[in-house]
Amino acid sequence: MEGMSESENVSTMPEWEQRFRAPRVSLPDWAEDAPDRSLFVSNVTGTYELYAWDRSNGRQRQVTDRPNGTTDGVLTPDGEAIWWFSDTDGDEFGVWMRQPFGGGEDEPAAPGLAPSYPAGLAIGRDGAAVIGRSTDEDGTTVHLVPAPGGGEAVEIYRHRESAGVGDLSHDGTLIALEHTEHGDAMHSALRVVRPDGSTVAELDDTEGGTKELGLAVLGFAPVAGDTRLLIGHQRRGRWEPMIWDPVAGTETPLPVELPGDVGAEWYPDGSALLIEHSFEARSELWRYEPGAAAPVRVETPAGTVSGATARPDGTVEYLWSSAAQPPVVRSTSGAVVLDPPGAKAPPSVPVEDVWVEGPGGRIHALVQRPATGDGPFPTVFDIHGGPTWHDSDAFASGPAAWVDHGFAVVRVNYRGSTGYGRAWTDALKHRVGLIELEDIAAVREWSVASGLADPERLVLAGGSWGGYLTLLGLGTQPDAWALGLAAVPVADYVTAYHDEMEALKAMDRTLLGGTPEEVPERFEASSPLTYVDAVRAPVYISAGVNDPRCPIRQVENYVDRLAARGAAHEVYRYDAGHGSLVVEERIKQVRLELEFALKHLGGGDVQGRGGVPEA
Repeated sequence: MEGMSESENVSTMPEWEQRFRAPRVSLPDWAEDAPDRSLFVSNVTGTYELYAWDRSNGRQRQVTDRPNGTTDGVLTPDGEAIWWFSDTDGDEFGVWMRQPFGGGEDEPAAPGLAPSYPAGLAIGRDGAAVIGRSTDEDGTTVHLVPAPGGGEAVEIYRHRESAGVGDLSHDGTLIALEHTEHGDAMHSALRVVRPDGSTVAELDDTEGGTKELGLAVLGFAPVAGDTRLLIGHQRRGRWEPMIWDPVAGTETPLPVELPGDVGAEWYPDGSALLIEHSFEARSELWRYEPGAAAPVRVETPAGTVSGATARPDGTVEYLWSSAAQPPVVRSTSGAVVLDPPGAKAPPSVPVEDVWVEGPGGRIHALVQRPATGDGPFPTVFDIHGGPTWHDSDAFASGPAAWVDHGFAVVRVNYRGSTGYGRAWTDALKHRVGLIELEDIAAVREWSVASGLADPERLVLAGGSWGGYLTLLGLGTQPDAWALGLAAVPVADYVTAYHDEMEALKAMDRTLLGGTPEEVPERFEASSPLTYVDAVRAPVYISAGVNDPRCPIRQVENYVDRLAARGAAHEVYRYDAGHGSLVVEERIKQVRLELEFALKHLGGGDVQGRGGVPEA
């Protein structure tokens, strides 16, 4: 790849470091009217950046080169330009830039628009674009940006609540928006407007916010003159696709009778849908032709498909991995689509499924255990973020590092997680944090009773929402955990609310039922700061000083309380936002967590720093 350094010789490094350093690539996106022109993300230089790939001649080049990395980029339909989002050191607040596909100078893509948090982007075939923006002052605004040289941007939508650009029709005459004007940030309604902002049609399954059913834009039909819009809905208790024609006013349910959540996207000619099916932490692909009795399976290996796209020739490209096998971009033709240069990531151990009865129903947990030795093991409960997310049978270097050091790893898809139906996700209301910890406690009890986990060496860990649950769990369940590792956490919920980006304020109002001033008792009950004086376990906290999601001030408030009573803790602050896109920084953070855990739990040194520990 042009602009890429030769991969470092990692053969002498421990396997956990090799997994982080191994070059990775995302699923390539491609220009709708120039399918040989693709855009992908790679860490091959040691920082995650955007790369252009001309499939007609195989040439690849690095598009962005910034100290803290870049991952948000979009190709114009004609493939002539790349739009990429430029923020400052990971703060997610910035502007869209434009660069020619073949290389050249960057220029502001919408010179008249001030910096903001992004709220969706759609680029038309005539060079115009629809840009969604979010700021604390204005809420959400949507702007129509003419083709270069065509004049100034025009505002076509504004509302205090969160909203975003969903898609632009093939001919540029219809714009699909997702919005939460009803005040429920977890369940969006849809509005289709003309470029002048006039409304064509509305679709709202929340009934003004009194009913908890969401809608999502999946994409307009990729055919000129076709006004059909593929959307996701929750009318049958899970996510599934439907075709809505906002001009004709018709809704066409699809007979896709698969358990779990179902998403979809169009094939390039609009003749069929590529179905993405997620169920019990695995995923698979199907093809459905409108009017057919049922979809047809697209064969993929067992594991997780993290993204998929249908190509003009009818083949499907997809990014696949499992807990044991690292990710690879494959095609249904049998080929590996994009293979980065350099050493490959070592495999890890497979994941085991565990189902535990909990206070809100059966809880699904994923378990990885060391390949050698018998339990009970020191065990890390690695709690996912979101909270509207779920752990799956996918490759993850972090859990694999703990397994390499003799730890078992348990990941819990608590109430609030996606992938188990609408009721499971929507159960997270008002008693925020406490509900998830009830499920984690149930799985913790199973882990000890089954002989997997050593009850004296239980680690509660996670990042973002998982970091929040870690700090909350250390305070509300002080006797249950020997150690806590919290990355970019919510630590002081009230201060976090006032400092975070506007879209997250809306989510918190939905989860807790109001603002800190309206429901102070709920914020108090759900804030780790409330219970900080009860924390007994040593706690390690890492935080990005530019984080707009879990801002640094509220972390400092929590740390000050730990320090005031001499509690065992360490804090690591780094110059980035909500996580880092720099490989060395990611390795450093994992090493610091490993060192902290081994220091307090015993068991030796971190691999690569003094030998292999005995757990």
